[in-house]
Amino acid sequence: MTGAAGLDLSDIHHAYAGTAVVRDFALTIAAGELVCLLGPSGCGKTTVLRLVAGLEPLQQGRVIIDGRVVGAPGRDLPPEARGVGFVFQDVALFPHLDIADNVGFGLRRQSAEARRRRVETLLERVHLTGYAKAWPHQLSGGQQQRVALARALAPAPRVMLLDEPFSGLDTRLRSVVRDEALHLLKADGVTTLVVTHDPEEAMFMADRIAVMRDGRLEQVGAPADIYTQPASEFVAEFMGEVNRIDGVVHDGSVATPFGRLPTPDHADGTAVHVLIRPEALKIAGADQGILGAAPIGSLAARVLASRLLGRTSWVHVCFDTDPAHRHDEPDAPQRHSHWHVRVPGQFLPAEGSLLQVSLDPRQAFVFAVQDPT
Repeated sequence: MTGAAGLDLSDIHHAYAGTAVVRDFALTIAAGELVCLLGPSGCGKTTVLRLVAGLEPLQQGRVIIDGRVVGAPGRDLPPEARGVGFVFQDVALFPHLDIADNVGFGLRRQSAEARRRRVETLLERVHLTGYAKAWPHQLSGGQQQRVALARALAPAPRVMLLDEPFSGLDTRLRSVVRDEALHLLKADGVTTLVVTHDPEEAMFMADRIAVMRDGRLEQVGAPADIYTQPASEFVAEFMGEVNRIDGVVHDGSVATPFGRLPTPDHADGTAVHVLIRPEALKIAGADQGILGAAPIGSLAARVLASRLLGRTSWVHVCFDTDPAHRHDEPDAPQRHSHWHVRVPGQFLPAEGSLLQVSLDPRQAFVFAVQDPT
């Protein structure tokens, strides 16, 4: 991250009825940067947004926007004094106002002509020219979301907050509106914090991702780093499906069906989980590509099923990893007979056919078991 801070949150703690929902939270977002706050439902993401917006009184910590303290215990500026735009999950357009008045709602201090020009410009930018006199109920869900974004951008806020704004749209429309929103926010250089529980959405939109769990930040980094260098088992599994096997560290490595993986961060005797991404499994003859790392091992695998999922194919395979048949490796991992493999494009081997599978070790992660019992 470079540049001056557009939004700085430090030492944030917040509780409802004595139950902590945000703990030890600290996050700095550079001016013009877009950060996605990612995590499961109930982890405290929306509470963070409400604290930034001034919709909740801050109990501990500080909220700073463009170098100005807008939130601290005993100093909570109201939302309209913070220079913050907010796009809600449920859109929340005013049903008694037409589209022009919805977009211009935050411009009431401007002259009628200035307000009209600003509204026209924003409606053109969100591809709703000609809808100024329409009513919210006459618009589709995607159009309503565009209006909500235009309304939030109208006063030229210093910070934009979006709370799962695309979750109510169907898959195709979500992609279109999300793409439009990203380009609008970037074109305006607005410091932006987006809450989502969708890892793919976060990777698509974010300059950085902040993964949240149980009120705390688990990892913050560029999307590629979060996906390929997860800091914890939780992050690895939340960012995408994994094949999991159990093992024990021995002589500085752990056994897998494909060979041993080095474990420099774990002492001998440590019980570990080995998490392997479906795309880390390489099938001989499939055009998957290996850049910068040679695959290890080569095992015969039998196809259980294969499905085309559009951009990729999903292949279910099994092979024998029973330690009883691996006398050369007494600490071999437990039997794991059902594996998932992701292959780009169309690759649909017949059920029951045999394939040769190897492992790209860059997408195999080893984490100590937090509770061995």
